[in-house]
Amino acid sequence: MWDTLIVNPMINALLFFYDLLGNNFVLAIAVFTIFIRLITLPLNMRQQRSMLKTQEMQPQVQAIQKKYRDNPAKMQEEFRKIGYNPTESLAGCLPTLIQFPILIGLYQAITTIMGATPQSLYELAPRVYPFIDLTSLVPVSNKFFWLNMSQPDPFYVLPILVFASMFIQQKLLTPPVSKQAQQDNPAASMTQSMQYTMPLMFGFFSLQFPAGLSVYFILANLIGIVQGYYMKRITDREKAERAARGVTSAPVVIDADEDGAAKASPKARQSANGAGYSKTKSTSSQTAAKRKKRSAKR
Repeated sequence: MWDTLIVNPMINALLFFYDLLGNNFVLAIAVFTIFIRLITLPLNMRQQRSMLKTQEMQPQVQAIQKKYRDNPAKMQEEFRKIGYNPTESLAGCLPTLIQFPILIGLYQAITTIMGATPQSLYELAPRVYPFIDLTSLVPVSNKFFWLNMSQPDPFYVLPILVFASMFIQQKLLTPPVSKQAQQDNPAASMTQSMQYTMPLMFGFFSLQFPAGLSVYFILANLIGIVQGYYMKRITDREKAERAARGVTSAPVVIDADEDGAAKASPKARQSANGAGYSKTKSTSSQTAAKRKKRSAKR
C-alpha cells in the first residue's frame, strides 16, 4: 500500500520530469518540489494565516495570561472571548510534520532511481508506469557540480542550507513570545522551542540524506519563505484597511471585578465616554437651532 500510494507515484513523477527536462535530475527535483507545494498550498496558507493572526493577538493574550495566571479557568474564558485558542499556536508545525511521509517516500524513490547495480534496476522496472520508456532514461545522471544526488554532500554545504532556510521559515511564522508568556502558556513555549529544534533536526538528518533529498528540502523552504512574506503582506494590508475604517482587529476585553460585576477596559470606557459626549453635544446643538428658529418666527 505504501509503495503503491507514495513511493511509486514519486518514482514515476521524477522520471517523467527527468525525461521532460533534458535528463537533468536537479531540475526534475525542482519541478517536483513545486508540484508538491502546489498540492499542499491550501493547508500551508491556512496554517500561515492562523499563525499571523495569533501573532497579532499576542498583546491581548499576554495581558490575560498575566492577570489570570492563578486562575486557569478564567484565563481560558477570556481567551474564548477574544477568539484565541492556545492549541492553534502549534499549527505552524503541522505543515512540517506532514512532510515526514513525503520525505520518507522521496528518499526511497531517489535511492531506487539512482541505483547503479543490476539488482536495483530489476527493482525499479516493475515500479515504472507503462507510458514511461525506462530504457531511454537509465542510467539516470546523478552528477551536479561536486554533488552525487544519491549520496550525502561531502562538504556539508547542503545541510547548512537546509538548517538556515528552515530556520528563516520558522522564524517568519512564529510569533515572538515573552519569557513570562512562555511560562504561563506551555503551548507557546513548545512553539518557540520547535522554532530551533526542527531546523536542527532536519539539518542533522541532511548529513545522512542523499543530496537530492536535501535539494528538495532547500527549495521547499525557499518557497515557504516567499509564501510567508506574501501572507504577511496580505495580513498587514487587511489590518491597515480595518484601521482606516475604524474597526479594531480584536474585540474589547471585558474584565470582571472582585464582586463579579463586569466592567470595560479603560480604552472601552474612554471610547464610550467620547461617544456619549459627542451625542450630547449633537443634541444640544439641535435644541439651540430649534429655539433660534422659533425666535425668528416671533
